[in-house]
Amino acid sequence: MPRKYAILLALTLGVIVLDQWTKYLVVRDLTTRFDGLPTLSERLGAFYSPAEAPGFRGLHFQPRTHVEVLENFFRIRYAENPGAAWGLFRDLPPHLRGPLFHLVSLGAVLLIVFYFRKLSGTDPAEVWALWGLPLVLGGALGNYIDRVARAFVIDFLEAHWYDKAAWPSFNVADMAICIGVGMLVVDAFVRKEKPKASAPAQAS
Repeated sequence: MPRKYAILLALTLGVIVLDQWTKYLVVRDLTTRFDGLPTLSERLGAFYSPAEAPGFRGLHFQPRTHVEVLENFFRIRYAENPGAAWGLFRDLPPHLRGPLFHLVSLGAVLLIVFYFRKLSGTDPAEVWALWGLPLVLGGALGNYIDRVARAFVIDFLEAHWYDKAAWPSFNVADMAICIGVGMLVVDAFVRKEKPKASAPAQAS
């Protein structure tokens, strides 16, 4: 297997596994979703099965607690996002929101794979794209798994300022996407095509 595809496979799968594992832990430890389910297979079945209708506070899985990591600044708290990044389009009707997100997610995957195939994998100038694209792909697939399984994405990382201002909740997949996009921005500057110098005029 060519080196670039080994990087794509390893990094993409790594992001997906880490993303899904952290979401599972959050549901297990911070919600009541797995109450009465003693085995791992039962908990995984509940984790990846369609959720029931929203209940208290409009959540499908009911939180039982949260973790204050840095008081007044950062906490781990279960949240659900039926929309896109930062909650965009969450108010769209489900019959429109679902197909839209499926189309956008699959289109993004195809675009990333198409762009990645064009990389040589050996040019040092491609290093930002070589590692950035798999991060974006892994993050996109991590959140897409959530949408397919239960029609909403699980978020749990919450940065805030004394509860007066807060960044929208996010997850590992979101972090991978943001880091990957940042690397692609750097790649756009590193590999920016420079105008070729005109050939010197020949002496007559």
